[in-house]
Amino acid sequence: MTMAAVIESRTAQAPAQRLVSGIADVEIISDLAAAEAVWRALESPDHVSTPYQRFDLVGAWQRAVGASEQARPFIVVARDAEQRPLLLLPLTLRNAFGVRVASFMGGKHTTFNMPLLERDFAGRAGDRDLDALLASLRDHGGADVLALSQQPVRWRELANPLAQWPHQPSVNDCPVLLMPAGAAPTALLSNSFRKRLKSKEKKLQALPGYRYMIADSDAEIGEVLDWFFRTKPIRMAEQKLPNVFADPGVEAFVRSACMARLGCGHRAIEIHALRCDAEIIAMFAGVADGTRFSMMFNTYTLSENARWSPGLILMRSIIDHYAKEDFRALDLGIGSDDYKRMFCKDDEPIFDSFIPLTARGRVAASTMAALGRAKHAVKHSPALLRLAQRLRGALQPRTDAAKDDN
Repeated sequence: MTMAAVIESRTAQAPAQRLVSGIADVEIISDLAAAEAVWRALESPDHVSTPYQRFDLVGAWQRAVGASEQARPFIVVARDAEQRPLLLLPLTLRNAFGVRVASFMGGKHTTFNMPLLERDFAGRAGDRDLDALLASLRDHGGADVLALSQQPVRWRELANPLAQWPHQPSVNDCPVLLMPAGAAPTALLSNSFRKRLKSKEKKLQALPGYRYMIADSDAEIGEVLDWFFRTKPIRMAEQKLPNVFADPGVEAFVRSACMARLGCGHRAIEIHALRCDAEIIAMFAGVADGTRFSMMFNTYTLSENARWSPGLILMRSIIDHYAKEDFRALDLGIGSDDYKRMFCKDDEPIFDSFIPLTARGRVAASTMAALGRAKHAVKHSPALLRLAQRLRGALQPRTDAAKDDN
C-alpha cells in the first residue's frame, strides 16, 4: 500500500466502524499498481464480477485513456473486521460540472459496470453495508458525486447490491440473447433466419481459404486489429458518427487489452473473425467469462464481399460457438440497432445512480440525473430520436470542416 493510500484511508475507516455492518474498513487507493493484488484476488471464481471490471481490461484503459483525460484512480476497497476484502469499486476521479466526479473506469468502452464482490457478501449486503460505504466515502471527502452508469440489476443470478441505492434506467437499453441449457440451435436463431444466412454464406464459402476463426496468436490479433483500425473509421464516417477510436489512448488501450492473456488462457478481449486468403471479411471483439459473451466493437469489409451480410453470418457463428461452450447469455452491447434485435430479443435491465457525497455535489448529481432522464426519453421516442439524428447529421459535416480548417 502506498503512503498516499494510507493517508486517504485513515479518515474513511471511522464512520464505517460506527455502523453495524459487515464492512469494518474502507480504503481509497489512488495508485493502480497498489490495488492490483487485492483486485486480482477478487477476480477469483469464489467472487462475483463482470469481465468488464477485470484488472487487465480497465487497467489498460486507465493507463492509456484515463491518464490522457486526466482521470485519476479512485479505487474503493471495503474489508471486514478480519481485513478480508468484500468489495472493490474500480472508479476514476475527474472534474465535471464544476465538481469532482467518481465514475467507473472504462468510460464509454465498458457495457456493464459493477463492483467486484466477495460472493457471500454480495448475497447478504444490505442497507447497513451500503450506508457504511457511503458514510466512509463522504467522510473521506475526495469526491463530490458518485456517477455510476450502466449497472446490471443482476449478474450470474446474484442481485447487484448497489441497486439498493437510488437509481434510474440507463440511457440505452442492452438487448440480450438468453441461451438456456441444452437449447436447440433453432431455439436461439430461427430456422428461416439460418436458411437466409446459409444461402448468403455460400457466396463467401466459394472464396479460397474462407473460414471462421478466433484470433489466438499475437500475430493473428495484430493483423485483425491493423485491419480494424483502417476500416472502422471509414464505416463510422459513412454513418456520420464520430470516430471514438481516434480519441487519445483508445487504440493503445484496445491493443493492450486484446493482447493481455488471462490466467484461463483466453485474452481480456477476444476477437472473432470471418476471413479468406485475400482479406479479413468481418470481425467482432468482446469479453467472455465462461457464462456470457458481451460484444465491444466490430466492423466488416469494404469490398464486394460486404454484399453477403458477413457481420450477420459471423454473429451466427459466434452464437453457435458459445452455445457449444454452454454459455447462458450473449449481448451485442448497448443500443437497439436493428441488427442487434435480429439476434437479441430480450433486454438486460441496467441502471444509473448519481449519488451526492458533499453539499457541492448535490446540484451536480441532480443535473446529471436530469440529463440522463432526458437522453433516455429521446432514445425511447422514435420522433425525438429521428430529430436528434437529423441534427447530428446536419452538424457533423460542419464539425469535420472545422477540423480540416484547423
